[in-house]
Amino acid sequence: MKHEEEKPQILHATNHYLYYPDEEGVPSYLAYGFRPIFLLLAPYLVISMILWGFVWSGVLNIPFMDNILIWHVYEMLFGILTAGILAFLTTGLPELFPGFVPLIGKKLRNVVILWVLGRVSFWFIDVTGVYVAAFFNLAMLGYLIWFARPAVLDKLQRHASLGYTMVAIFIIEAWFFAAMAGLAQTDPMDILKLALGSHIILILLALRRVNMEAVNELMEDKGIDDVYVSRPPLTNLAVFTIGLFSIVEFLYPANSALGWLGLAAGASVLAITNDYILKDKFILNQPYVIYLSLIYVLIAAGYALMGWAILDNKIENVSHFRHFITSGGYGLAYLMVMIIIGWIHTGRHLTSNIYTHLMVGLIVIATLMRGLIPFFEQHAQTLYLLSSIIWAVPFIIYAKVFFGFLMAPRADGIKG
Repeated sequence: MKHEEEKPQILHATNHYLYYPDEEGVPSYLAYGFRPIFLLLAPYLVISMILWGFVWSGVLNIPFMDNILIWHVYEMLFGILTAGILAFLTTGLPELFPGFVPLIGKKLRNVVILWVLGRVSFWFIDVTGVYVAAFFNLAMLGYLIWFARPAVLDKLQRHASLGYTMVAIFIIEAWFFAAMAGLAQTDPMDILKLALGSHIILILLALRRVNMEAVNELMEDKGIDDVYVSRPPLTNLAVFTIGLFSIVEFLYPANSALGWLGLAAGASVLAITNDYILKDKFILNQPYVIYLSLIYVLIAAGYALMGWAILDNKIENVSHFRHFITSGGYGLAYLMVMIIIGWIHTGRHLTSNIYTHLMVGLIVIATLMRGLIPFFEQHAQTLYLLSSIIWAVPFIIYAKVFFGFLMAPRADGIKG
């Protein structure tokens, strides 16, 4: 009887892997796209953030980096984004499009090496030059767009918004490198602020898919007889207001209308959490619903606080409040994707425990410490350093909990 109950679940899971390549000798860490990326991304985030904290607080100096702020912002945006896109697409597209061949083995290894070369070339951009960094980083994102072309070419256009947003991000990144090379007269930091808006839009679009999988998986495991549906109108409104805020900030950063747009963007992002209010069942007390909803809360707080700072004529506080979006929403979104995929796509049930609580809680604490510096300016240097260390700790915990899963075959015996 037990065998009969498990059989449908296994058949449903193997349906995602019907086109799994028949490649011999593939190690477990190259058996699916998310595995090598998460193995590299966690320590990369720890090193980058702690290094940044020591540099920005004045404890450490890096002589081969002329513009440490540009390095930090670019790596925390594009460096993380390309890794996240690779993990998300190579894991999700084989499920979304029947017949899509998963990326594994040698091909996957080569793409991961390209990502690593992109990171090294940008870390040493003052030594190797802008064009080398531009080549490796644009090649990486360009490949991912090519990999995701079924989403754009899909006749039903079900996931085309992901592809179109990636194309826009590619154009912005090329523009950034043109500015760094002196081929464009735009301030690179202004381009990176515009890039943040496009990245948040991509994250919101991706979270619609992640929520659908994670929340429904959770309810199925808990025996909750209801269905979670992520409603497009709420996400689309948030996408529109964030896009409008980003464009106006780039063109008219001193215009007071930007303050109202910030408040509107915050309200529209926060409205997405209404999706968690189901008709028949109450799920707002479920850990993963709380985790995921915090992403929207932090992003909403960032835009609203920036809007408030602009209306209050305290423009100098905008960069601090922006960290609710970057350190908070952006960071927590990647952490949650790594956790959810780390459970589900290694053949395990979605599980919450002291480790997941601690990881999410520390991201929130680090965000509050960094984002609220304007109210505690006398402790700014200490808060810079401590917030970066606390923010990095969840990814150390992630390595402890999930690296064993990522290095081993799936627990349910399915390929991938």
